[in-house]
Amino acid sequence: MPTRRVLDVGQCNFDHTRISHYLNANFDVEISQAHSFDEAIKLAGESPWDLVLINRLLDADQSSGMEILKTLKSNEATASIPVMLISNFDDAQKAAVAAGAENGFGKANLDADATMESLGKFLI
Repeated sequence: MPTRRVLDVGQCNFDHTRISHYLNANFDVEISQAHSFDEAIKLAGESPWDLVLINRLLDADQSSGMEILKTLKSNEATASIPVMLISNFDDAQKAAVAAGAENGFGKANLDADATMESLGKFLI
């Protein structure tokens, strides 16, 4: 099976490292990181991605990850890319799904079986 590509958006270095370690331990993935709205939109449009993970609030400037999600889903070139919101808040997850995201997960649930199942749909 070919290596899957994941774009991780808006995580602080600690969380990016933690998420990357989890993904690398469980899947054959190549992970890239974006810190801002502009960087995420640019990278998402430049090459194919199997999954984009977006933090609810971007670490760099505390801007909304939902804006990135909405922009990706409204652009014909990126609308088909699976996107998950990283948030522990149920209301944020529901809003993300309503905007076109897949069911995401919170950092507190990174090691949960449900997270593995959700990610596996796109990374296996």
